Amino acid sequence: MTFSLNQAQWLALAPILIVSATIMWVMVAIAFRRHHWWNATVVAVGLNLALISATYLVLPLLIDQLPAALGTPLLNLIHLFPSAPIPQFVTPLLVVDSYAAFYMGLVLAAGLATATLTYAYMEGYKGNQEEVYILLALSALGGIVVVCSRHFAAFFVGLELLSLPLYGMIGYLVKERRSLEASIKYLVLSAVASAFILFGMALIFAVTGSLSFDQIGHLAAALRGNEHMVLVVGGSLLLIGVAFKLSLAPFHLWTPDVYEGAPAPVAAFLATASKTAVLALLLRYFVETKAYEYDTLMNVLTALAILSIVLGNILALLQDNIKRLLAYSSIAHFGYILVAFIAAGALATEAVGMYLLTYVVTTLAAFGVVTLVSSPYGDHDADTLWDYRGLFWRRPNLAAILTVSLLSLAGIPLTAGFIGKFYIIAAGVDKRLWLLLGAVVFGSAVGLFYYLRAMAQLYLRAPWVRKFSAPTDWAQNTGGLMLLALALLMLLLGVYPTPFIAVVRAAGLAGQ
Repeated sequence: MTFSLNQAQWLALAPILIVSATIMWVMVAIAFRRHHWWNATVVAVGLNLALISATYLVLPLLIDQLPAALGTPLLNLIHLFPSAPIPQFVTPLLVVDSYAAFYMGLVLAAGLATATLTYAYMEGYKGNQEEVYILLALSALGGIVVVCSRHFAAFFVGLELLSLPLYGMIGYLVKERRSLEASIKYLVLSAVASAFILFGMALIFAVTGSLSFDQIGHLAAALRGNEHMVLVVGGSLLLIGVAFKLSLAPFHLWTPDVYEGAPAPVAAFLATASKTAVLALLLRYFVETKAYEYDTLMNVLTALAILSIVLGNILALLQDNIKRLLAYSSIAHFGYILVAFIAAGALATEAVGMYLLTYVVTTLAAFGVVTLVSSPYGDHDADTLWDYRGLFWRRPNLAAILTVSLLSLAGIPLTAGFIGKFYIIAAGVDKRLWLLLGAVVFGSAVGLFYYLRAMAQLYLRAPWVRKFSAPTDWAQNTGGLMLLALALLMLLLGVYPTPFIAVVRAAGLAGQ
C-alpha cells in the first residue's frame, strides 16, 4: 500500500486534516493556559473551516441545479481557488465522493452545534472545562473518517475514534452519579458491540480474503456451502454490532439510560452525529457489497425496522422524562429510516439523506432547549416533563423552539419532519412495502400523542415549579442564536425544501 498523495487527494482530505489540526492546536493551547472561551472558540473555528472545505468539495456538482443568479458567483469562486474533482480514492481505505462530503458536512454541523451548546452549558462548571472540546473534536474526526470508509480497517479505526471520546464526554460531570453510571454502561455495552463487529469482520475476511467493500461484494457472490454459511454468520455479527450503535430494537436498551445520564449537549451529539456517521457507512457497505441481493438479510432488516418503530413509540408513551422520551423517539426514527434503507434504489438514497438531514436539525434543536434550560451546577438537568410545565410563561423563546421541534418530530406539515416522513413513505410505496408502511403509520399516530402531551406541558401555568439555576440570558447568547437558526431551518425545510433536495440528490451513491 502506498501513501503518496497528489494535490487533489490532499484537497479532498482537507476536512479530516483541518479537524486533526484543530485537535492538536487545542491540546497545545490548554497546555499553555486554560481559558474556556478561547478553547471553545478554537474548536468552533476549526469545525467551521472543515465544514466549509467539505461544502467546497461538492460545489461543482451543485452548479447546474442552482439558479443562474446563485450558480454563476459560485462558479467564479471555484475558479479562484484550487478544487479537487471527486470522487477521490485516497489509498484503498478511504473515498471522498459527493456522498461522503454530504455526510461529513452533516457530522461537522452537528459537532459545531454541540460545541456551541457545550460552551453555554459548561460556562458555570467548577471543574476543568476545556478537555470536553478535545473529546468532541476527536469524536467528530472519527465520524468523518467513518463516512469516508470503503474498507473494514478504516471503518473500525474510525468507529473506535468516534466512540472512545464519547465515554469521557458522557461521564464528564464526574460528581454526577447518573453521568458516571451512563458512561460506564455505554463503555461496557459499546465494547461488546465493537467485539461483535470485529469478529464479524474476521469471519468475512476468512472466507473472502478481502477487507475492501467492493471486493467483498464480488467475492461473496461465488461462495457456496460452508463458506457461504460463515459469510452469513459474519454478516449477522456485523449487523448486530451496528444495530447497537444505531440503537435499533432489540439492541436499544442502553439508549434511554445513557441519554438520561449524559450532559444534555453530549446527548445531542450522540443522538445525531454518532448515529448519522454509522448509518451512512452502513448504506455504503450495503450498496458496494450488493447486500441488497440477499432476501434473508432484507427480512432481518424488516423485522428490526418494525420492532424499532413499535417498541420505540410504545415505550415513549410511558416516559415522564424528556431525555428518555427523545431516546425512545430516536429508536423509532431510525426504524423509519430503515424503511427507506430497505427500499433499494435512487429514491431510497435520497430518502435516507433527507430524513437524516431533517432528523439532525430537529433533534439538535430539541436537545438544545434542554441544554439552555439546564446547567451543570444544578443537581440534575431539566429533564422531567414537570420541569417544563409553564416554560412558555418563563422563557417563551425556548418554549416556541421546543414546540416547533416536537411538531417536526411528529411529522406535522410545514416542518422539516414532514418532508422527511414524506420521503420515507414515498420510498416504501415505490417498492410496495405495505407491512413496513403500516408500521410507519401506526408509529406516527402513537408518536403524535406523546409529542403533543409533552408540548402541552409548556403552556400550562405552574408558578410553583422549581426554577433551575441556568441563567435566563443564555437564550440571547451564542447558544440561543444557534437554536434560533435551527428553528428557522426546520421551518424552511418544511416550507421550501427544494435547495436541500438538490444537495441530497447531488450526494447520491454511485451504483444505486
